[in-house]
Amino acid sequence: MSWRDALPPVRGKLLRDEPLGPFTWFRVGGKADVLFIPADEDDFGDFLKALDPAVPVQVLGVGSNVIVRDGGVEGVVVRLAGRVFAEIHIDPEQPSLTVGAGALDAMVARASAKAGIAGLEFLAGIPGTIGGALTMNAGCYGSETKDILHAAWGFDRAGEKHTFMVEDFDYTYRHSRFEDGEMFWMQAAFDGRRDDPEAVAARIAEITSRRELTQPIREKTGGSTFKNPPGHSSWKLVDEAGWRGKLFSATGGGAMFSDLHSNFMINPGEATAADIEGLGDAVRADVLAKTGVQLDWEIKRIGRAAPNPK
Repeated sequence: MSWRDALPPVRGKLLRDEPLGPFTWFRVGGKADVLFIPADEDDFGDFLKALDPAVPVQVLGVGSNVIVRDGGVEGVVVRLAGRVFAEIHIDPEQPSLTVGAGALDAMVARASAKAGIAGLEFLAGIPGTIGGALTMNAGCYGSETKDILHAAWGFDRAGEKHTFMVEDFDYTYRHSRFEDGEMFWMQAAFDGRRDDPEAVAARIAEITSRRELTQPIREKTGGSTFKNPPGHSSWKLVDEAGWRGKLFSATGGGAMFSDLHSNFMINPGEATAADIEGLGDAVRADVLAKTGVQLDWEIKRIGRAAPNPK
């Protein structure tokens, strides 16, 4: 009997062989062995406790910074969908916010502006959820998650609850001590500072406008492809190597780096995950050969490659 035939009972949804492409910004990728959409935090924690510990589990946020490979994803993929995972509670006296891991970063920024809490404006420029921001120390325009985080709590793979203070994360640039799948974040508490709501909203509007002008947010994209190497800008390295707007195909579809921003890959039409990941790897190799600089992925790549056709 397969592990999929012995899944723990849940109050949410368990979907077998569910296509994941529609859940990602690139709109590519294979199926999840099982997609779990928990009803609430207790449903998720109870599921983890009862699930065979050998079965891999990973959370897929809004799919804004991930490539799901064409062969699908082994084990259980979790979607923290619905308001129960995206609630935002504000304490204007502190001032602070307690936020669900499924909340969109931009929604948290807007909620902070409405409450007159400054310091979280940069979240308006990050196309993801709070859970992903916690793990990777997401940031932009000179600010990072580490600058505002007070504490966070979530489940480990065994379904046990843990709380960590910001210093426990050992944050560095786009990195924390917690690897993907080690902790499943449920909530985070952020600290800000009091400010005029209109002033905070104006700064958010400026970030949003800048992002719309300089990033291909209307395309099938995945956010920043590579981390910035020390002393370099990834977009400049990609541009100088000649990859801006150049179509690359591994399977007959094709992907490219955006003409608007050359650290953003896009799916211009019928790309596969193999096309997109292959483009990234080709550019990394070319930049290394031409400049000696190693580009490291910022986009997550998950799942199995599609089997080679016979």
